[in-house]
Amino acid sequence: MKAMILFGHGARDSRWREPFSRLAQLWQAQHPNTPVELAFLEMMQPSLQEAVSTLSAKGATQITVVPVFFGQGGHLRNDFPALLEACQKQYPNITLSATPAVGEDLTVLQAVVDFGARAL
Repeated sequence: MKAMILFGHGARDSRWREPFSRLAQLWQAQHPNTPVELAFLEMMQPSLQEAVSTLSAKGATQITVVPVFFGQGGHLRNDFPALLEACQKQYPNITLSATPAVGEDLTVLQAVVDFGARAL
C-alpha cells in the first residue's frame, strides 16, 4: 500500500500546525485510499520515525515523504537525509522516497503568484 508523509519544520507555537493539518485533510478528502500522516523535524510531534511507524502499522509498503518547505535549505540538505536513512534502516521492508521541497515546484510558485495577484 502506498502512503504519504507531509514533512514540516515544526514550531513552538501550536497554531503553526494548522495549515499542515488542513493540507493533510485536503489530501485525505481527495485521495481517501492513500493514507497521509504529518511529521515534523523538530519542536512538534510526530517525528518522521513516528509517522513511518504509524503508516507501517497500517500496512504501508511504499511511503513518499513530501517536504513542505519553501526551499532546499540546510535542514533538507543535511538533517532530512539522515532522518530518512535512519527510518529506512529501521523499516527495511518499506520503500521510502522523498520529493524535493514543495517550494521548488513551478506549480507551487505559480500558486503563490496567483495568490498575490488576487490580493491586488
